[in-house]
Amino acid sequence: MSAEKERGIESDAVDTREHWSSRAAFYFAAVGSAVGYGNVWRFPSLVYEFGGGAFFIPYLCALFFIGIPILALEISLGQFYRTGHVGIFGSIHARLRGVGMSSIACGYILVTYYSMLIAWTLNAFFDSFGPDNFWTQEQVTGAEAKSYFYDEIIGMSSLGSDLRPTRIIGKNVGYCFLAWVVVYLCLCFGVKTTGRIAYFTMGFPVVLLFLFLGRSVTLEGAQVGIDEYLKSNWEVLTERPEVWSRAVSQIFFSVGIAFGIMTAYGSYCKKGEPAFVNSCVVAISNCLFSFIAGFAVFATLGYLATIAGADSISELEFASFGLVFGSWPVALGTLPGGPHWIRLFFFMLFLLGIDSAFSLMEGCLTIVYDSKLFHNVPRKIASGVLIFAAFLLSLMYATDAGLIFLDAVDYYINFVMLLVGCFECFAVGFLYRIEDQIASLGAEVVSSYITTTFGSVIIACFLWFGIGDAEAALWAGFVGLVLCYTLGMAFVTYLMKKKGPERSLGTQHYELYMGNVMQLREDIREHCGHLPVVWAVLIKHFIPQILLIMFALGANATTVDTDGNSVKVFGHYEGYVAWPYQVLGILTVVFSGFLVVSSLLFPRLYFYLDMPNEERDTKRVFASPPEATEATMKGSTQNHDADVGGSGMSESVEEHVA
Repeated sequence: MSAEKERGIESDAVDTREHWSSRAAFYFAAVGSAVGYGNVWRFPSLVYEFGGGAFFIPYLCALFFIGIPILALEISLGQFYRTGHVGIFGSIHARLRGVGMSSIACGYILVTYYSMLIAWTLNAFFDSFGPDNFWTQEQVTGAEAKSYFYDEIIGMSSLGSDLRPTRIIGKNVGYCFLAWVVVYLCLCFGVKTTGRIAYFTMGFPVVLLFLFLGRSVTLEGAQVGIDEYLKSNWEVLTERPEVWSRAVSQIFFSVGIAFGIMTAYGSYCKKGEPAFVNSCVVAISNCLFSFIAGFAVFATLGYLATIAGADSISELEFASFGLVFGSWPVALGTLPGGPHWIRLFFFMLFLLGIDSAFSLMEGCLTIVYDSKLFHNVPRKIASGVLIFAAFLLSLMYATDAGLIFLDAVDYYINFVMLLVGCFECFAVGFLYRIEDQIASLGAEVVSSYITTTFGSVIIACFLWFGIGDAEAALWAGFVGLVLCYTLGMAFVTYLMKKKGPERSLGTQHYELYMGNVMQLREDIREHCGHLPVVWAVLIKHFIPQILLIMFALGANATTVDTDGNSVKVFGHYEGYVAWPYQVLGILTVVFSGFLVVSSLLFPRLYFYLDMPNEERDTKRVFASPPEATEATMKGSTQNHDADVGGSGMSESVEEHVA
């Protein structure tokens, strides 16, 4: 059997890459990747916490101005370059392979603890078949059910006051292994099979969600819960500015961008697929699932509050584990046929988790499978090795301190992914074909412009987060931003005039402001369809700056330690002990940064994780529009050769353990 057949690749005259069986298969797989636990347990609680209906304003702004543009960028790049994250950024510039490596590494770390969430769900699912189904017992509360989940399902009852691990929970090791076996079976036969599996793993949870919704809205007190869900407190938009960053975080991570998933999935789309339309369908479907889940959640909570005699649903557990393993299954347990409702609910959670898990692994598998080093390794072997290694890494989450490990690592992963997303947009907006821009405008002009753009943002961040008085810091930051940018651009204009009157200043400014990203937009048009001009503007002039500010905001966030002192959250998250929790989390940040910096300094370091040269040439010819000149193609290849020669679960559990 040939290597191509072993890899399950379809052959045609030019493009030899495997494709999705249909556009619908891509939709189900991509939406399944985006929709996960956070849509069910995090989004509704954010809506309730931040002003009800008022939260939808920052949420929708984040969706349309950040989520959809980055998603369209990743799907388009995957479709254009026909490879995964490392190959894509290596094609833009050999020194950018580390950006792709950082994304993939974060996604791989994330899936190791995501698999344990699935294992805990499986544990709860099978536990519900026992003779003493805790969630159906009379008079049990959501808080008691959450404690049962912590103590019996996770096994935290043996933890001491320092929260350090003391034992391995055998059941969770077994359920974790089962979860990884399912992930392997979803991946090892190729994306055609993965797409067909996604019809069920994404389609059936949608059916179950509407089933839960239809049942919950008919319950007594359901309207009370829905009113709490949708009531609007508009003052929260000005009095609690963190609502904007929380909305961006929810969109950024629930859509699944910056983990290498969507570039991998996009690389299996056929030529001519409308990447922007597909991105809108995926992102909006993800948000609609969250919105509808909110109705089901709060209608059920309204019912539970009514039968429990609570004055408000705020007295119930309605966030994170307290919702999905506490209040919601307890409410379902009071219905006729309660045990069956609970089992369906846990099964829905399992399906939501499993397609997110195999999509994260697909991002990793694609860069391995497309690399020079492992290009001819059969898919079954490559996926098996990756999954077995991930299973071994996930075992630390099977300890009685697994939730503490998960919470700490999740915080630091989410923290660093903002910077990775910034790097992605920076690479495309400022470094795509930068050699052509330097040849046209001069290195001094281009470097001064980049320094001005990001230097002014960094200075503003120092002022915003370094001045004690909040109002003074706000004004100082904006003044510093405008002043630094104005002075910097005046210097850039001076450098342009110094070059001579060969071209008008307007033409040079346009090339500087929009040349890179508009060139990319033109290059991929035939292959990926139309991308609006506003997309190019956002990718270059809005998103990387906003993500950089959010990263600085997270780095500056403070909390109060056990002695009542104000300390940075970074390094003191949730008051967990330094070893192993803070150290492990910080190491993930350091490792991600190391991958980016090492690639910048040593561009050949990740050379063998890039695609083979002959395949790169084929894919570039296939991807390039017919109007691309021979000189442009030759220059691009020469530049590459010269360079080669040179991924919302936070919840404190300390009180419970105490």
